Amino acid sequence: MASTNDLPEPPPPLPRVEVQHRFLDVDGMRIHVAEAGAGPALVLLHGEPQHWYSWRHVIPKAAGRYRVICPDLRGLGWSDAPSGGYGKERMASDMLGVLEALELDDVRLVGHDYGGIVGFLMCLRAPDRIARFLALSTYHPWVGSLGVAANLPREWYQAITMTPGLGPAVIGRVPGFWPFLMRWGLRDTSIWAPGEVEHYAEHVADPKRARATSQLARTLLADQAHYRRTYATRTLTTPTRMLLGSRDFAISRHLVRGWEDHATEMTFEVLPGVSHWMLNERPERILQEIDAFLR
Repeated sequence: MASTNDLPEPPPPLPRVEVQHRFLDVDGMRIHVAEAGAGPALVLLHGEPQHWYSWRHVIPKAAGRYRVICPDLRGLGWSDAPSGGYGKERMASDMLGVLEALELDDVRLVGHDYGGIVGFLMCLRAPDRIARFLALSTYHPWVGSLGVAANLPREWYQAITMTPGLGPAVIGRVPGFWPFLMRWGLRDTSIWAPGEVEHYAEHVADPKRARATSQLARTLLADQAHYRRTYATRTLTTPTRMLLGSRDFAISRHLVRGWEDHATEMTFEVLPGVSHWMLNERPERILQEIDAFLR
């Protein structure tokens, strides 16, 4: 396990977040972690194309009550971007390795977007380590093929990003691609700090990260087929709460149906008028959920 103080912060004019940075060696791969605060462990998993900084509105207040731990998923942020391993089961193994490296049990877990499905898999595989789980703007492992098909019109951009050759090229060479998606359908684009979406776009434009981002999408169908085989008879025992925005451009209600027979300790709520980017749009609601549900 190694630590560093020279990790580059998001460049100006983005707001600064007071965190400590370190790198963990997890099965030979370097995983970057940002930490703040003290107390019970609260692990926050980001989505695509973001990294630990996506939690910038949550970290300062949550750090007053928790030891907040924000890992970067493989291929994103400052974690390594290997040539493979972007199936979400492998990424769940990465994050369980982070818990092991930090000697964490009984953690509170929050996951957004890809971090949400990784969180579901962590709960199913290591229920003794996860006390409670809050899933945001994501889907669960029991989505049926009809739900996947019904959601396809919302995932047109995934058809671009997952295509070999085309996906990495668009991610790496079309600077307006992610800024367009991250502003698409928003009623108020000021939820992003000046330069924030451009920062994420520039970060994943690195060739290794562009390839990784493409593979994150390319593994989706194989992931979902795997979930149906592996978890069809499994029950989620971790107390879980799932939130979806009614204006989520990527995930519809079709993609979050079918959990009732598999997650007896789960509740689900749609937040009216909220987009996919609820971490920026409704950070106060996320903090309320952390206080009310995760505690």
